[in-house]
Amino acid sequence: MTETWNVTDPGVLRLPSGRLVRGRGLRRPVPAGPTPAYAVHLLGKQPPEAPWEVQWLRWPDFWLPSSHTQAQAILGEAWARAAVERVEIACAGGRGRTGTALACLAVLDGVPASHAVDFVRQNYDHHAVETPWQKRYVRRFAD
Repeated sequence: MTETWNVTDPGVLRLPSGRLVRGRGLRRPVPAGPTPAYAVHLLGKQPPEAPWEVQWLRWPDFWLPSSHTQAQAILGEAWARAAVERVEIACAGGRGRTGTALACLAVLDGVPASHAVDFVRQNYDHHAVETPWQKRYVRRFAD
């Protein structure tokens, strides 16, 4: 697949490189229109089946990923695939964990770690990245 999101699609974040990634809350219905080719589900327990490829990253609500190494690998793959595919990052509500993961993708895309949370709040959701330890995680993500 060599199709990405439209920048006007709901929940789509444009990274500085031009990559488009959709953030979403899994408690909400799937938006109308194109579906992801690849999704990362950030949940404390295994997600339900989906009709597209899903990678599960164990990440309890309001906390941090259970494995930093796994988070770096999975989010790195999501960032790489976003260059040519529709990639979705999703947690239950679509703000805390999703915003944190999107900020980590922004770091991978070249946004300074100290500015990545603000970047996501300005370009995705003003309430993204909900806890102080999630903000700290983004600042240290590339370490």
